[in-house]
Amino acid sequence: MTHMFKISMIRRSVAMAVTLACVATAAHADERESLETLKQTTMGLIEALVEQGVLPRAKADAMLAAAQQKAAAVRASAPPVAEAKPGTIRVPYVPQAVKDQLRNEIREEVATQARAERWGVPNSAAGWTDRIKIEGDIRVRHQSDFFDKSNTAASVYDSDILASGGTRAVDFANFTSSGFLNSNLTESRNRLRLRARLDVTAKVSDQVSTGIRIATGSSTDRVSTNQTMGQDFNKYTLLLDRAFIRYEPVEWLNVSAGRIPNPWFNSEMMWSDNLNFEGLAVQATWPSADTSRTFTPFATAGIFPLREDAPPTRGDRWLYGAQVGGNWQLNASTQIKLGIAQYKYQNMEGQIDQDYTLNQGAGLTYGQYEYGRSLRQKGNTLFLTNNSLDGTEAEYYGLASKFAPLAITAAARFSHFSPYSLLTTFEYVTNTAYDEAEIKRRTALASIDGRKDGYILKAAFGHPLVQQQGDWQVSASYRAIGADAVLDAFTDSDLGLGGTNLTGFTLGFQYGIDRNTNVNVRYLSGRELDPFTIGQNSRFSVDTLQVDFNVRF
Repeated sequence: MTHMFKISMIRRSVAMAVTLACVATAAHADERESLETLKQTTMGLIEALVEQGVLPRAKADAMLAAAQQKAAAVRASAPPVAEAKPGTIRVPYVPQAVKDQLRNEIREEVATQARAERWGVPNSAAGWTDRIKIEGDIRVRHQSDFFDKSNTAASVYDSDILASGGTRAVDFANFTSSGFLNSNLTESRNRLRLRARLDVTAKVSDQVSTGIRIATGSSTDRVSTNQTMGQDFNKYTLLLDRAFIRYEPVEWLNVSAGRIPNPWFNSEMMWSDNLNFEGLAVQATWPSADTSRTFTPFATAGIFPLREDAPPTRGDRWLYGAQVGGNWQLNASTQIKLGIAQYKYQNMEGQIDQDYTLNQGAGLTYGQYEYGRSLRQKGNTLFLTNNSLDGTEAEYYGLASKFAPLAITAAARFSHFSPYSLLTTFEYVTNTAYDEAEIKRRTALASIDGRKDGYILKAAFGHPLVQQQGDWQVSASYRAIGADAVLDAFTDSDLGLGGTNLTGFTLGFQYGIDRNTNVNVRYLSGRELDPFTIGQNSRFSVDTLQVDFNVRF
């Protein structure tokens, strides 16, 4: 039974029900019998439509109820009739205009419903599917890490045996089945890795939308969703990577809350491409109805909790941020974007922990100043905040510096070579809270040789997006990021195997082998900027080759 035939049957059924409801009960016996037969036939037809799933029960009941109400209205509007003499039979008159009005109203209601539910449209989906968007990607990666044979031995940097004092220790510690440290800074490593992500977004109304994304990875690694293969065929864990609500009260303003996508305009030196934020962000863009205007300003502000502590600890850890900037459309082939952002971390810096007594042991707040190894990557200047005196309690390392990075980011797209484009990005960052004298007082160190600045320069040429077969793009970047320019926990995890206190370059080539399918090859070379332990000679260098097979859907 086609959709159009269903519509026709529903229209006829409803029209019959309305006609029957409008007919007076005081008709001749034979006419009354005929009308009753017609009524029962109509009711049976409606029941059949309900049983076959053509017409939902609730809609059938609603249509009949509406018909009865209209019939009652017709009877109420009819002129009063004088009392009939015994034996007189009257048949009320329903004007043709009323019949036409009822018929047109019913036809319009059914037609509206048909359009909304796409009756008669071949291979059509329900209307609610327009509000739901499902997408995702799968990446299979081969990664080779080539450590320099002259690197300083790993045992010097294992965090469990660090000497007291400032350090920027490399921490690649693994443990054998016997529980011994098995760090590696000199032997090359080859891995197969997998990343899988599934993203669902829903438009709840014109102003409200929401999104959820699940992904592979580790619950302790916020800047990577990679799953290393070679786990004896064990299944992978899927984690909640995003979960947010977005409210757009007006076209130029939106508010996002929950675990949200990165709201900032930045490079991977400031925030890793895989990082999501927890908290609240407000974004505003002021477009103009004047199409000749070349400048569009934007602003973003956010507040994000990093760690919630119950008393009597010193307080929660927070990240605050604000960014302003604009887009310039200089001409049809040149577009420039600039952003200036100020971020501030609250309660991240370490302090000497006094909550320990030699005879009584650790107090309730012991270890509260730690910058934990599960959070940090590597590079930030650390110092020992705890000393258990008798060696019975764990030692904790904290950040030597406060962090309030100021970042200036600029990007330009030149489309003079259509269909190809030249994309360039430059970002400079400096830690405005870096205070050498304060660090010396906090750590009791005689000298500090850390750096508070960093920059990255990137360029890419080819198709802006590699989505179709034959699309390609080549890219290159150079970076130098000081030890205490940004918090090493949230920066890129690929160059130099992640963190700060690094300099190096990246070369890449991406090629589309089919629609939404591409191969990406990257070569990264990174080395340390300053010695990892203050006052000591050290060396760390690693080259990385990544070959990715990417599919999006």
